[in-house]
Amino acid sequence: MEHEPVLAGEVVELLLPAVEHGGVFVDVTLGRGGHASALLERAPEAELVGIDRDPEALEASRAHLSPYGSRVRLFRDDFKNVAAVLERLGIASVRGVLFDLGVSSPQLDSEGRGFSFRARGPLDMRMDPAQELSAHEVVNDYGRRELASVIRRYGEERFAGRIASAIVARRPVEDTVDLAEIIKEAIPAATRRTGGHPAKRTFQALRIEVNNELGALETALPGGVAALSPGGRLGVLSYHSLEDRIVKTYFADQSKGCVCPPSFPVCRCSAEARLRLVTRRAITPTEDEVTRNPRARSARLRVAERLQVSQGDRR
Repeated sequence: MEHEPVLAGEVVELLLPAVEHGGVFVDVTLGRGGHASALLERAPEAELVGIDRDPEALEASRAHLSPYGSRVRLFRDDFKNVAAVLERLGIASVRGVLFDLGVSSPQLDSEGRGFSFRARGPLDMRMDPAQELSAHEVVNDYGRRELASVIRRYGEERFAGRIASAIVARRPVEDTVDLAEIIKEAIPAATRRTGGHPAKRTFQALRIEVNNELGALETALPGGVAALSPGGRLGVLSYHSLEDRIVKTYFADQSKGCVCPPSFPVCRCSAEARLRLVTRRAITPTEDEVTRNPRARSARLRVAERLQVSQGDRR
């Protein structure tokens, strides 16, 4: 299946005001470059710094973005290192930052990557094939309690304990289909009849653990905001509640000003808002988009704009 960028029109319309007159924007999870190419097309004076830790995705995006020539610079790195990448380039500030979290269609559809519970493949799930930890180690080496904690915390799976016990009893587990079947058998039959594939939540949890996705997001958001010049915009596309909760909370915190009690005659905290919420609520795909691309169903887009703050604000 060809990868269709999710909420592409909405991403462009919301980030375009910040980049339409030029400057650098950063796509920190470049993927195949779908969102990036749409922005480059609409903002002919803008330049792109593209980051991705998946070498296959970078190679594909390099070909896709080749018509834009020197306006594009691509780097293989983890998105949590966005601030360090910009520092190496000598870029003090940018006009836009985009996060498109989760797994792309080409990654899901590649049996050798091990992201899908529907196709037989190795227990891998690494975004960066060079890293050491893979799903095989998590599934086969973690203790039962540790494994259950991962499944419960990152998959929000209420049968995490039963699933972990079933996995431990069947070790070694060597491929995705075998793992999916173990998970299915561990979940009560009545529950399996609703809510999609019974292995979905556990596979999500394993992928998040392998790639430290939530920890990377918590590190990358402050780096992305710090890189923005006043009027610059940051957009985040998330695909499950754990990611969206982190983004929503961070945006809300950074959009607050003074937090002193109303009884104080003057402000004593000196806190200043760093962001203005461009989207008060998360934007979701239309039914037409979901029909074309069912994997877009869970997407949530939030966008915020950088405000001018005093030099004393170091949050």
